[in-house]
Amino acid sequence: MNPSDFDERRELQAACHCKAVRFRLVLTNGLRSARRCNCSYCSMRGAVAVSANLEDLHVLQGADKLTLYQFNTGQAKHYFCSVCGIYTFHSRRSVPTQYGVNVSCIEGLSPFDFGEVPVSEGRDHPMDRNGASLTAGWLSYRANTES
Repeated sequence: MNPSDFDERRELQAACHCKAVRFRLVLTNGLRSARRCNCSYCSMRGAVAVSANLEDLHVLQGADKLTLYQFNTGQAKHYFCSVCGIYTFHSRRSVPTQYGVNVSCIEGLSPFDFGEVPVSEGRDHPMDRNGASLTAGWLSYRANTES
């Protein structure tokens, strides 16, 4: 993976694990928006997400297979494939004009392509503190070069 391949605003293809849900998207800021979150939900989900504007994500197949999950304020809408269970994308509470998209669903990307990913402070949500976004820390990945 070459991160610069994802910098320009070009259409990307994405799908869940079983391919029942397929969608296309354009990233808002390339891979620079890659992040994790430490809220109660995202801590358990564990996905690396990137951002796409609402109008730049289109479900091509399997809209009827998407299952919605909401919690707490109900503002964020988390979508999963009802067949394989993979989190695909969610409408963001912190930026309501965007989706957060699971990088693992995007063709050619993996969470292991990122050496370091910032972790957003989600235990105290930005919308509950006047929109100020904080970084709680960083998650890093180092490939085992000895195998």
